[in-house]
Amino acid sequence: MKIIIAPARNMKADPDSLPIQGLPQFLPQTETILDYLRSLSYDQLHHLWWDCSEKIAIPNYQWVQQMDLYHQLTPALLAFTGLQYQRMAPGVFDEAALGYVQDHLRILSGFYGLLRPFDGIVSYRLGMGDRAKVAGTRNLYEFWGSRLADELYAQDELVLNLASKEYAKAVIPYVKGKRQLVSCTFVKAEHGRFKTQATRAKIARGNLVRYLAERQADDLAVVKQFDLGYHYDEQASTNDNLVFVAD
Repeated sequence: MKIIIAPARNMKADPDSLPIQGLPQFLPQTETILDYLRSLSYDQLHHLWWDCSEKIAIPNYQWVQQMDLYHQLTPALLAFTGLQYQRMAPGVFDEAALGYVQDHLRILSGFYGLLRPFDGIVSYRLGMGDRAKVAGTRNLYEFWGSRLADELYAQDELVLNLASKEYAKAVIPYVKGKRQLVSCTFVKAEHGRFKTQATRAKIARGNLVRYLAERQADDLAVVKQFDLGYHYDEQASTNDNLVFVAD
């Protein structure tokens, strides 16, 4: 079983806490994307980043020009600092849990494609849904094509999807044949209806990754036992979507 999660917009550099175990496997494609970003003017990059504030855009534009993909690298699992990663708390994983996530967890990325937790990366600003037209493609989904799904399913036929819709879209079109993608949905019951609370869902996804790592989970039976603030609802679930309801 492989587990996919989305990256976070917020990142940090931490080359010292844990050693990297390699470079991202799609680094040649990342270099192509970086060349594309460097070919854009400040205004073009600002637009690509959905016209974010200049406080964000100016330092990121400068960073693109000097970015070094090979030195002062941070393990991907520590580089992202969003809510999901905070609740995952990889800094307190024991050796068994660290080994588990390296084997089972994959981080989807618009810039790097697919990351193992201890791949060495640098901070970047590029979402899968950003308006990048690299190498003549219409968007990053087209640029990455089937590469990410083909790698995910190279040895496993089951992928547990804990990624956002923006990132899952990079994989879903290529789930065919024996390939199986099972998503987890975290909801709250209100007046007889289920509602998704984005912040709580991010926290739950981080908690679930930690839960699976601590138990060395390799099948859906363990996933369904997750009970940190949620419980599995069999009646609301389907074969490809496990629904967890807030307690």
